[in-house]
Amino acid sequence: MYRCTRCLRYLVQVAPVLLLAPGCSDDGSSRPVHRDPVVQCIDYGEYLHWAGSVDTPGRAFGVAISGGYAYVADGQAGIQVVNITTPESPVIVGTVDTPDAAYKITVSDGYAYVADLGSGLQVVDITTPEEPVIVGSVDTPEVAVGVAVSGSYAYVADYGAGLEVVDITTPEAPVITGSVVIPSEARSVVVSGDYAYVASYESGLQIVDITAPETPMIVGSVDTPGQAVCVAVSGRHAYVVDYSTGLHVVDVTTPEEPVIIGSVVIPGEAGSVVVSGDYAYVGSYESGLRVVDITSPERPVIAGRIDTPGAAFGVAVFDAYALVADLLSGLQVVGVATPERPVVTGSVDTPDGASGVVVVDSYAYVASSESGLQVVDVTAPETPLIVGSVDTPGEARGVDVQGNRAYVADYKSGFQVVDVTTPESPVILGSVDTPGSAVGLAVSECHAYVAALGSGLQVVDITTPDSPVIVGSVATPDMAVGVAVSGGYAYVVAFAAGMQVVDITTPEAPVIVGSIDTPHYASAVVVKGHYAYVAARSSLLVVDIATPQSPVIVGNVGTPYPASSVAVSGSYAYVAASDFYGSESSLQVVDVAVPEAPVIVGSVDIFASPVAVAVSSTGVCVANGVGLWIVPRQCGDEGAL
Repeated sequence: MYRCTRCLRYLVQVAPVLLLAPGCSDDGSSRPVHRDPVVQCIDYGEYLHWAGSVDTPGRAFGVAISGGYAYVADGQAGIQVVNITTPESPVIVGTVDTPDAAYKITVSDGYAYVADLGSGLQVVDITTPEEPVIVGSVDTPEVAVGVAVSGSYAYVADYGAGLEVVDITTPEAPVITGSVVIPSEARSVVVSGDYAYVASYESGLQIVDITAPETPMIVGSVDTPGQAVCVAVSGRHAYVVDYSTGLHVVDVTTPEEPVIIGSVVIPGEAGSVVVSGDYAYVGSYESGLRVVDITSPERPVIAGRIDTPGAAFGVAVFDAYALVADLLSGLQVVGVATPERPVVTGSVDTPDGASGVVVVDSYAYVASSESGLQVVDVTAPETPLIVGSVDTPGEARGVDVQGNRAYVADYKSGFQVVDVTTPESPVILGSVDTPGSAVGLAVSECHAYVAALGSGLQVVDITTPDSPVIVGSVATPDMAVGVAVSGGYAYVVAFAAGMQVVDITTPEAPVIVGSIDTPHYASAVVVKGHYAYVAARSSLLVVDIATPQSPVIVGNVGTPYPASSVAVSGSYAYVAASDFYGSESSLQVVDVAVPEAPVIVGSVDIFASPVAVAVSSTGVCVANGVGLWIVPRQCGDEGAL
């Protein structure tokens, strides 16, 4: 750490008559005694969470699993074979094109059977998964949109024609041997015992007796309230996904007289379903994966939810994972060991939402836009309470605390110094306007380092709290949106220009000495040890800064939505991520014990665009569009204790 000689001279001269300058030596010991915090933790890995993904070249419509491989029906790109031996890091290892657009797929005895939209049934030899080969095919009358296999027959849901029964005794020469017209459009088919169950768009569930495959016959049906698009069967129940009304449980004990006995609304537009054990996994075009507890079929209940980046078109389950074919983002891997989601411990609304947070001594200091600085007591995480506040002239965007001072980056009025000796009564001591717009800051000893968008990094001398002074600056290649300080360096994330390393040994003359491009725009950075952790669009990057002049990206893990902030505690990183509309957001918990191989271990939903994260002994504090939310830490995270 560089020596702040100017600050030391100031203390020698004026300390007898003034309060200690907290940026230099106040250790916070003058704070009021605070009660012991409530410490909570959970193992996020035991709960429903997004675990990994692999983008596919086409549009993923369906997925099937065999051995250690997932077979993805990838639209115009044909079939993608994905090695899922390590579910968190799926890898495409093989591919084969199909004549038209691969839509749905099932696997049986070394073959994949593909419903190819414009060319009927395609039979693919997957004996060697890395080298799949189409060995047979048969066209269907209209548009093949679903397929199931039982014994030596494949059953194809043919949109506009009905159910086609295909003899696959010789996979290289499949032959249609029977068919039955389905009212409305056949959308999906599954086989159980002597019956095929067909989802008929306008006519609900159709049950077909296939005892004689050459002469299949509808023996029972039940209409659903909306448009039936997919069906799964387990035991004596069929689970029908209705495009607009959700999931319906149908008692098929007597196939000739099926009866709807239970229903649950699925948000968005439900499109796929698979059943495993006591749960139905429902894919929704607009709201990702919903896990429905079907322990009581008459009373199905949504137990957990997790969004996917695009539209969930197909689902398959194996071991403790669900695979989701996502139309826009390929194959998504979801951990489902415990299908329920962890929940938020507590929350408190702030007057104007929250965009920055730091936690010290069981108080969270929250930057709350036009309402300035809010001080929140987080000793009891279930009931956080705003205990003090002070308005700032503009829009409070970022905050840092050192000793008895809080420092606020104010979007419209620059840099504010706030006395928080009494957290219940914070008082603005001084300020200095900064060129550009202050959006983030970090404080180290006698200086504050302010990220000021188009004006780069501004260095503020805080020796005299009531008269802070800008003493240095350095332009960044793109907008400076965040900063962290460690040793004699400031690490500035400069949006499209990645991370810039600034030598601040002489604060009055900061100079960029190193940089690293990030794959996407960089939005936040935190430093721990000789690593910088950078939120860069839909990923968390781990950067080795042992040699600050030559930073190197050594680790990378994807996030389901663009990452906006990161905090590190112990061997875990907590990453706030949300889509561009703020409608789907989460906090991702990442194991960074091995910096070169970060792994997501779990997540929790955080609505309203989380934008800042801080960790304390009481939990993880997340600033979002409505206020401050608190969630438990990952068990084993000892960094905040």
